[in-house]
Amino acid sequence: MTVSPIDPPLPRSGRQTRTGIRAPGRSTKRTESAARAAKSTPRVSRDSSPDAAVNAELLAQTLRMLPEGVFVAHARWNKRGLRIVFANERFCAMTGYSEPELCAGTHSFLHTDRAEVLRQQRWVRAVGAGQTFAAEGYLKRRDGSALFASWIFSPLCDAAGRVTHIVASYRDMTEKRRLQEALIQAQRIDAVGRLAGGVAHDFNNLLSVINGYSEILADRLSKDERARHDLAEIHEAGQKAAALTRQLLAFSRRQSMDPRVISLNELILGHADLLGRLLRPDKRLNLALASNLGNVRVDPAALQQVLLNLTLNARDALSAGGHLTISTVSKLVKPGMTKRRLTEVTPGRYIQMSVSDSGSGMDEQVQAHLFEPFFTTKPQGKGTGLGLALVYGVVQQSGGFISVHSAPGVGTTFDIYLPEVNEPASARPPGLTSLPVTGGRESILIVEDDDVLRKMIAGILTADGYTVQAVASTDEGLTAARRTAVPIQLVIVDCAHPGGDGEKLVRALQGMRPELRVLSTSDLEVAAHLPWMSPAAQAHLSKPFTLSTLLRVLRTLLDAAPRELDIDAAAILG
Repeated sequence: MTVSPIDPPLPRSGRQTRTGIRAPGRSTKRTESAARAAKSTPRVSRDSSPDAAVNAELLAQTLRMLPEGVFVAHARWNKRGLRIVFANERFCAMTGYSEPELCAGTHSFLHTDRAEVLRQQRWVRAVGAGQTFAAEGYLKRRDGSALFASWIFSPLCDAAGRVTHIVASYRDMTEKRRLQEALIQAQRIDAVGRLAGGVAHDFNNLLSVINGYSEILADRLSKDERARHDLAEIHEAGQKAAALTRQLLAFSRRQSMDPRVISLNELILGHADLLGRLLRPDKRLNLALASNLGNVRVDPAALQQVLLNLTLNARDALSAGGHLTISTVSKLVKPGMTKRRLTEVTPGRYIQMSVSDSGSGMDEQVQAHLFEPFFTTKPQGKGTGLGLALVYGVVQQSGGFISVHSAPGVGTTFDIYLPEVNEPASARPPGLTSLPVTGGRESILIVEDDDVLRKMIAGILTADGYTVQAVASTDEGLTAARRTAVPIQLVIVDCAHPGGDGEKLVRALQGMRPELRVLSTSDLEVAAHLPWMSPAAQAHLSKPFTLSTLLRVLRTLLDAAPRELDIDAAAILG
């Protein structure tokens, strides 16, 4: 596009006639800033004919009404960027600056990325006719907030082909960027889930062994009270570890959480001593718990992990003499009261748990990535970047939401909102009990790839009277079933995955004995039943399970008539 400078500037606004002449009665006096800009504002032609005036006026109005933000600047690069001589209304609205404010400085103060400004500088100094420069990034609005935009710089040339001005067109891409970041976050969480699911499988097997042998030893040491007490502590620790594994699987979305109705205040008080020990000796814990609170429906082990992660984060941010405060209060959330990044908040009554510290605080850039998996501000080797991502996932899966308030030097507050429920708190799960004696006589096949877990299950079933064959794979299981003189009456195998090796083995064994019973064991909380078998002939146990649970479910499954109702492990436990 060829332009040449003329005295009149690009018109601002005013009522126009069909001939392009300004209507009478309007002042034609220009402000000083407009007069200064007039000397160098580009225009299409020096032609003073009525048609040229109409074209220039249409060009000006077109620039002003474009949906993209546009500015025109001199092609000379000053120390701080391009000197703006014209900006349309859309660009002013995007940035929050008025046109006089934009024309009073250079464009680079809008760009937060210094490397991007240097790239623009190199392009301007080497630009020729017909060359454009396109990029995207963050701009800084007048109120300090960030705007993500894409832009294209194009040169304007005079009649001799010399570049005299730069036209820059900006498009607001903030919403598109938000959706892209949400997709990236979902992909990261999926990657973490795959990792967590793989680790949790082996960990569940180990926990089953720890808890199982605790039960075996409890029976053998029934007369030694001190030994039974120590075993009970081991068993309780194993149960807590199992709960944390379920939480990890819940984060990986391979297993649902185990929510129960609890008192949030009681859970906090029950862990206050542990949290205080994490902060001592030079930091202190304060509690400000409101009375007469309702209950919440959450997974207690998962919420315990939330408290631990937030406390550990606060400890790293606190200096000597600092403090951490955990408070609770009942709040009524009305429409429009909260701002969410991805989803809307359901109005209603919530229990707000606030975890506030007097630490170093965080800037806006850190807060923007706070809940992303693998994001951490700690030195390498000091943090995994998974703690707050796990906090975010637990709160979301509990039907709540979380917000953060922080600034450098003033500390950080995490506000967690959990829906309040008008239900009594659930009873606590039972502790370590003696193994039941079922007096089995049936033939059982165990298929388990974990050597230690397989030996433990085989040992307890053999001691209880069953005839047991234990193998590591389905191929070995089929071979053992064909060689045995006594038909297999029940098989313990993972049948959670339709069409898998476990299901194929069951089909083959059922061909040998139609009355076959199946106990499926897997990491999944709930597994689909085999559709071609009687519901009464199958049951499922999720890992890690206790031996007492295994014995009761197995005995009930063997004693059930083929046409009885479906066996459910939870119902058996009462």
